[in-house]
Amino acid sequence: MSPHAPIYKLLSRDLWLEAEERGRFDGSEVDLKDGFIHFSTGAQLRETARRHFAGASRLVLVAVDPATLGDALRWETSRGGDLFPHLYEPLQFGAVLYVEDVETDAGGAHHFPDSVR
Repeated sequence: MSPHAPIYKLLSRDLWLEAEERGRFDGSEVDLKDGFIHFSTGAQLRETARRHFAGASRLVLVAVDPATLGDALRWETSRGGDLFPHLYEPLQFGAVLYVEDVETDAGGAHHFPDSVR
């Protein structure tokens, strides 16, 4: 995990629009319950989508620069023993690199930009 590689948050477009109105993203329902915002690396993103967003549409992919998050970002063991990035404070928009709609095909599979690795 490179400190320069983006980390990603997958969430509903409506939830992101609400965050834009507030000026920060406090987390999804699961994030709020767990006490941190769940992110994935590029290598983890497709499995996260398959497990937690199967068949969901109207999603956005938020790419974040982990170097801007400081000590509030922690890499913690999760699924399969992998280290996942967890943010223990609201996500400020200054850390966001880009937000992109996620396309789904007829079978409900999500398609991410080629830049996500």
